[in-house]
Amino acid sequence: MNGLIEKDQQLLLFLNGLGNTTFDPFWLTVTGKWFWVPFYAILLYLLYKSFPLKKLLFVLIFITIGITISDQLAGIFKHGIERLRPCHTESLIPHMRMVICGGNHGFYSSHSSNSFFLFTFLTIMIGKKYKYLPYILFVWASIVSYSRIYLGVHFPLDIAFGAAVGFLLGGLLAELARRVVNKQSVQ
Repeated sequence: MNGLIEKDQQLLLFLNGLGNTTFDPFWLTVTGKWFWVPFYAILLYLLYKSFPLKKLLFVLIFITIGITISDQLAGIFKHGIERLRPCHTESLIPHMRMVICGGNHGFYSSHSSNSFFLFTFLTIMIGKKYKYLPYILFVWASIVSYSRIYLGVHFPLDIAFGAAVGFLLGGLLAELARRVVNKQSVQ
């Protein structure tokens, strides 16, 4: 296990070290919630075009449930595992680019989990209708996730685990949502 943690720390230092103060404002913006509001509005519009109102409400409820579960699970893991964020890991601080720092614990990344949840859920729900959407969502989720490493607030394993949780949760809730939406067609 120590070998894995050491490799994780080395990968963090490499990826975080690729940063440059010129690009810091970009990555700070990317990691922010409000920057993505227009993107979310476009996704909402695509959902609106894909589902009648009653079905759309169910889809939006499943998205809300998924983001809530994703976010709360990340919090449970952070407090249960208590792995320090890179920016709070004393042995790494002298070797890192410190851009921002979050709370003490960071395993696993809720940014990564939430964005990969949306990627998976929306790809399953409307990805066939909008052929480039899955690629756009994957790039978006990857950029949001990488921003957390760039800024020094998460280790790569925090990101990978968060992405895996989001992916699994997105698949599960999309399947449940499809069943509910399809059931509405029958009634």
